[in-house]
Amino acid sequence: MAVMTESVGERFAARHGYAAEKAEIRESIERLAYWLETHDYRGYDTFDGLSSPLLRPLTFETKLGRTILLQGVRRFPINLRPLLRIPAEKSSKGMGFLARGFLRMHQATEEPAWSDKARFALQWLIDHQSTGYSGACWGNHFDYQSRGFYLKRGVPTVVWTSLIGHAFLDGYDHLKDERYLEIAVSACEHLLRDVKTIADGEGRCIAYVPGMDTQVHNASTLSASLLARTYSHTKNGQYQELAKHAIQYTSQHQRENGSWYYGEREDMHWVDNFHTAYVLDCFLRYEQSTGDQRFHQSMMRGYEYWKETFFCADGTPRYYDRKTLPIDIQCSSQAIDTLAYFSDLDPSALDLSVRVAKWTIDHMQDPSGYFYYRRYSPRIVNKTATLHWGQATMMCALSSLYKSLNGKPDCVQD
Repeated sequence: MAVMTESVGERFAARHGYAAEKAEIRESIERLAYWLETHDYRGYDTFDGLSSPLLRPLTFETKLGRTILLQGVRRFPINLRPLLRIPAEKSSKGMGFLARGFLRMHQATEEPAWSDKARFALQWLIDHQSTGYSGACWGNHFDYQSRGFYLKRGVPTVVWTSLIGHAFLDGYDHLKDERYLEIAVSACEHLLRDVKTIADGEGRCIAYVPGMDTQVHNASTLSASLLARTYSHTKNGQYQELAKHAIQYTSQHQRENGSWYYGEREDMHWVDNFHTAYVLDCFLRYEQSTGDQRFHQSMMRGYEYWKETFFCADGTPRYYDRKTLPIDIQCSSQAIDTLAYFSDLDPSALDLSVRVAKWTIDHMQDPSGYFYYRRYSPRIVNKTATLHWGQATMMCALSSLYKSLNGKPDCVQD
């Protein structure tokens, strides 16, 4: 049974008011929603460079060639995609983030239009699953070349599947539609049956892609968070057990200063804002879903490090632990979301979330409503309208903050 309790974040919001900030955030959300609707929920992706029919043949299908094309399109300071005939498309991960954002807006406002939008996004995801696997899963709508592997369009990743699985659990918790819980359970079965786990000490890392053994902290913990949250509904012990071992894997690799590398492989030794925030969200979700607090100290060490390292005084979100630029929209969105989520544990987090949101609206939102991809300097801005990377994650984040400021905490499961 779900019970509502007055959260620390709710009391903090009531005490400090935030009337002007709530109005500004609501206006920003409305402009973004209008842009999304007029563009049919389509946009570009940061990693869609291989979709160019003009330049793809010049890669000769080599790893180096594909990497140069993908990263060249991604890093160029202006949007080359229209010239390269790369289409704006709907995105599975984008629709997952949008569904979560729309559900949060419905929780905050009780306006039926938001639940209608959420149901539309969730149905689109049901209709666009990857096929040939043991359960529900989702992948890119484009070919992708990373440092470690090449991924064909449609091949699922645990990051996509886990984040989308959470959207269905949000839908189940709020709309009480049993189909949505069934989809989340199916996604967990995919994680158990199709994806490798790699033993490491007392932990196990859940691999990034089915059939591979690529080990990345945020991917493994995202899988753990979905397993743990689904366990809270089904009491399937297999889900809880694998989730525990995956969180243990990342906990035991926490660095002395509280941070985590992106991955333990030598070429993955960097620390950035939004991947760290992903990991923190997952630790908290695991703790809330299972009642297991053995990783609480590790989580809070990581949270304090992240909060102290990745923000300027005015709310500017820094990208890396050692430098601020480029300012990336995903750093903004995930910071806003994670800070709002942690505000029950740290009341000051809500104020910082508001500062990041205000800075992002002032410096990264176009008058038409969409958010820019990156700011390289005060004068150099990449204004590409990315869908999942920018518009969907900002809809999800701003709606989370707006909901918190309106005194609508998450439901807590008995």
